[in-house]
Amino acid sequence: MALILRGDEVEVCSKQVGFVGSYYAATVINNYGNQSYAVRYKNLVSEDDESQPLIEIVSADEVRPMPHTVSATGFSLYDGVDAYDNDGWWVGTISGKQGSDHYYVFFDTYGVEILYPLSRLRPHRETNGMWVTKKRV
Repeated sequence: MALILRGDEVEVCSKQVGFVGSYYAATVINNYGNQSYAVRYKNLVSEDDESQPLIEIVSADEVRPMPHTVSATGFSLYDGVDAYDNDGWWVGTISGKQGSDHYYVFFDTYGVEILYPLSRLRPHRETNGMWVTKKRV
């Protein structure tokens, strides 16, 4: 696992019911011995004051470095992707294509298929010290 410091831009992988399989951009505002982090989300707001960003303490296994931006020109059937929806990136699999730049994405966790434009998709990548793009078969 990469060393994550205060001020680092990260993604938080939610474990909350209804949000499993989604990643949200955040900034680390404090760390607690690499066991957990206080993060300030970029696109999520506080329930108490919607003018303020949501701040949470999350466990270290929910935090990963912000992935490098990759411009995708297209995807193949069964490619692992992240689809940008509801202020976060949701992990899915390409299940079809419509036209030249729209793709159906199937979300295993929820059993749902949704159509997205290419502009709202990125290759799904995992990290364990190095970023790896995953192909699903």
